[in-house]
Amino acid sequence: MAERMEPRVERLSERVAAYLQPPWGLGLSNAGVVAGGGEAVLVDTLFDLAHTRAMLGMLAERAGVAADRIGWVVNTHHNGDHCWGNQLLPGAKVVAHRRCREFMPVLPPQILGGMISSLEGTRAASYLKSALSPFDFSQIELRLPTVVFDDALTLFVGDDPLELIYVGPAHTAGDIVAYFPRDRIVFAGDVVFRLCTPIGWEGTFGKWIGALDRILSIEADTIVPGHGPICGREGVEEMRSYLGFVFEESRRLFEAGVPLGEAVRRIDPGPYGSWSEPERVVFNVARAYRELNGEPWDQPVDFLALAELMAELAQPS
Repeated sequence: MAERMEPRVERLSERVAAYLQPPWGLGLSNAGVVAGGGEAVLVDTLFDLAHTRAMLGMLAERAGVAADRIGWVVNTHHNGDHCWGNQLLPGAKVVAHRRCREFMPVLPPQILGGMISSLEGTRAASYLKSALSPFDFSQIELRLPTVVFDDALTLFVGDDPLELIYVGPAHTAGDIVAYFPRDRIVFAGDVVFRLCTPIGWEGTFGKWIGALDRILSIEADTIVPGHGPICGREGVEEMRSYLGFVFEESRRLFEAGVPLGEAVRRIDPGPYGSWSEPERVVFNVARAYRELNGEPWDQPVDFLALAELMAELAQPS
């Protein structure tokens, strides 16, 4: 099991700091800031207002970046744990990929609570309520990106470029990574999970692996994953190996006619068994089955059914 830790700010260079949250479970994402020349860019906000306020306070105290200095917020994708705190920076411009803005309103925070309530009495309800208990979604107002792009966009922090690169649809439809060449640092969003099991939404295995290859092609030494501890290229390579392993195991079982519910129980996680939340393999095998069935990359995910299967895997009778 990966080392547990308290939320903290980690200085990566004179200009860059990361905000890291434990225990890398559902909704506990990473973020970071790039500052210089009196300006700052925040890469991602968090899942609710309380967690985002705590992050902003810690960035001010330990990285010297006050909230009123942040002129830009970059959302790496549309999942709420990377953008639902946007409203706390009303003076900043929010930038993301075009598909991030398109998908962000599909599951607003108020709907999430209703979905969980509809599962009352099921294992999924118990599992999700426990996982989401640290968060309060009641006061969140979606603040959509006001600047969007298609392939790439460069922001300048002082005189230094921060390159935003579209690599989706991988984890989601609108995945981008933020690359700061000066210090050879990449904020990878949820294209990279480190020592915790990923979940795939829109996209394909091929595109996700391609996104990881794109990161590996960048001259970067430090990778800030969307969840989990900071790593180097080895973390990207390990994530790539995990995806390849799950897809090939899924293909083998799919071609043998094994139903999804049985397939997720048959796959031995092997070297990835120590990653946190191993039950989330359900979403990845389901993605592989959709792909092998020839379904489109943006086919809606049956979240409730998969959550029940995931809960059964996590809490066997």
